[in-house]
Amino acid sequence: MVTVEVKCRFCSQTDPVMKHGRNPRGIQRYRCLDCKRSFLLDYAYEACKPGVKEKIVDMAMNSAGLRDTGRVLKVGYNTVLRTLKNSNRGK
Repeated sequence: MVTVEVKCRFCSQTDPVMKHGRNPRGIQRYRCLDCKRSFLLDYAYEACKPGVKEKIVDMAMNSAGLRDTGRVLKVGYNTVLRTLKNSNRGK
């Protein structure tokens, strides 16, 4: 029997993480009981992966175009546009 220690991608805890069913594609989901969020270990779509939203904002600050950013990061044009529109809400 092989056990895999899963670390929460939001709060970095390992102890309170447990299985939480499967997504529609059949990939195992996990839920952190500490921060009450669910996540996958590996996402199929690039925009869901950690750090992509920050890369979009960084590329925009370095004067990269919207279509160029989407092409380089392998995400849709509308995802880039939506991320940039929502990026200044928290600031």
